[in-house]
Amino acid sequence: MAIEKENKEKETPAEEQSLVTYQTPESSEYGEIVLSINRCSKVVKGGRNFSFGALVVVGDKNGKVGYGYGKANEVSDAIRKGGEAAKKNMVTVPRRGLTVPHSVTAKYSGSSVLIRPASEGTGMIAGGTMRAVLSLAGVVDVLTKSLGSSNPSNVVKATFKAIRMMQSKEQVLEKLGKI
Repeated sequence: MAIEKENKEKETPAEEQSLVTYQTPESSEYGEIVLSINRCSKVVKGGRNFSFGALVVVGDKNGKVGYGYGKANEVSDAIRKGGEAAKKNMVTVPRRGLTVPHSVTAKYSGSSVLIRPASEGTGMIAGGTMRAVLSLAGVVDVLTKSLGSSNPSNVVKATFKAIRMMQSKEQVLEKLGKI
C-alpha cells in the first residue's frame, strides 16, 4: 500500500512532462518552453516525408513574454524557429506586485480563458499551457481557468489576448486624464 502511494507521487502527469524548458546559449536572459510539437507527414513516391511544428513560449520572468510557431523538417530547427518568432512577438504583462492588476476573460476560437488576481502566497493556480505563459511573464500569484477547447495553440492565443486586454493603474488614470 505504501509502495503504491510512493509510486503515484513520483509519477507526473503527461502534460507536465511535455513542458520542457530549453535555455538557448546566445540569449541567457530569456527562458524558453516548448508547449507542443506537431508532426505532419506527406506521402511521396519514395516513402513519407515528415515535418514538424513547434509552439514555443519565451519570457524574461520580468513582465515580457511572447509566443511563436516554427515549422521545419527537424524538431530542433522547428524549436529554434519558434523561439525566434516568439522573441519578435513579445508583449508586456501589466502586474501589480506579483499578481495581475484585475480579472479578465478572453476568447480565441474555441478556447476561453479567465485570469484573476490572487492574494500574496496563493501561488499559481493554472493549467499547463497558461502556467507556462504566466510563469515566464513573472506572475507568481494568480488564479486561472481554461474553458472550452484545450488545444495548446488556441489557449496560448486566448491567454495573450487576455494579457493585451489588461491595463495597469497608471494606464487607466492616463486614459481618464488624471495624470
